[in-house]
Amino acid sequence: MFDFSYSEDQLSVKKLVRKFVDREIMPNIEKWDAEQHFEASIIDKLAALGLMGVCIPEQYGGQGMDYITFAIVCSELERGDTAFRTLVSVHTALNSMTLLQWGDEFQKEKYLKPQAQGKKVGAFGLTEPNAGSDVAAIQTRAIKDGDSYILNGSKTWISLCDVADHFLIFAKTSPDQGHRGISCFIVERAYPGVTTRGFKNKLGIRAGNTGEIFMEDVRVPAENLVGEEGEGFKIAMSALDNGRFSVAAGAVGLIDACIEASVKYTHERETFGQSIGKHQLVQQMIAKMVAGYEASKLLVYRVGWMKNKGIRNTRETSLAKWVACDAAFNAAVDAVQIHGANGYSHEFPVERYMRNAKALVIYEGTREIHQVMQAEYALGYRKDKELRKNLPSWPFKEAKKPV
Repeated sequence: MFDFSYSEDQLSVKKLVRKFVDREIMPNIEKWDAEQHFEASIIDKLAALGLMGVCIPEQYGGQGMDYITFAIVCSELERGDTAFRTLVSVHTALNSMTLLQWGDEFQKEKYLKPQAQGKKVGAFGLTEPNAGSDVAAIQTRAIKDGDSYILNGSKTWISLCDVADHFLIFAKTSPDQGHRGISCFIVERAYPGVTTRGFKNKLGIRAGNTGEIFMEDVRVPAENLVGEEGEGFKIAMSALDNGRFSVAAGAVGLIDACIEASVKYTHERETFGQSIGKHQLVQQMIAKMVAGYEASKLLVYRVGWMKNKGIRNTRETSLAKWVACDAAFNAAVDAVQIHGANGYSHEFPVERYMRNAKALVIYEGTREIHQVMQAEYALGYRKDKELRKNLPSWPFKEAKKPV
């Protein structure tokens, strides 16, 4: 049976994050966005609240909470700004949850645990200048050399590029084998040959850190190979399942922010002698936001429930990401419209929501990619094969230590 109520723990976390956002982000975000400034102190503050490892088992330094709670955290953070949901998405969903699923005990102790505690920050390096949705087109190479691999290449559009301590880097170990020749490595920022460069003047998420990673003859210990050689594509796709889940959850929070700002404005603004909320076409836009919010939340929480049960959810995650992100963008566009000329001004938050929302329908699989995926599932062209390793179900069971 489905239970649509929040548990006491989930409600407590929701209130905690909302209070944090209202206190730490809301008063400062317009300034940070205008100055294109990533406020790194937020990382330590999130860590102090246990929010950098919400759904990581306590055994590995996390809070041991369920995956729906993680979705709640992402939603509440994006209500403040996409930049800070992105911080937690990349660090937790794309990196830490990938190590939880695919890493060995050595990697979990050395890398996952400090990340879950918020002592170190993790990022994810898959996209390249000529390889986005077409993952098999990546050019970064990893050549075995004794007990190490030598990595050469570059990654782009990497969130947290300038602040992360650890990167999951995907590289070709067997270039002639297409996507079957991709492997995954943990690369530390401190390794010689690693450099990064952040982007400026993005359309949105200007308070976030995004940019490039360059690797020139970077020597990575063989023990930092995640999974097996040639397993990188499967690892990347399962990581994206987690990332897309967190992006969809964030989109729910963005819709929430659009409703909040629009309702407030409609009660303050009058035209033709009455509140603009009395005009039916304004009501229509508000109604669409509410419908998008409720439908998206249900899709996201269904994925969280499936993750809790240990059920493969690639199809459902893709649907949630597509629907929620489209709804968030539409809500942001309508929020600007409701605000009229004021919606075009930096004095009101809705123009920032619209700029940020455009990214949601592009990254972690464009909306077009997700539409194709859904059609292929329905037509029987796409079927999910069983993975060698699965994300652990919740409640977590303590893993046995190797003898």
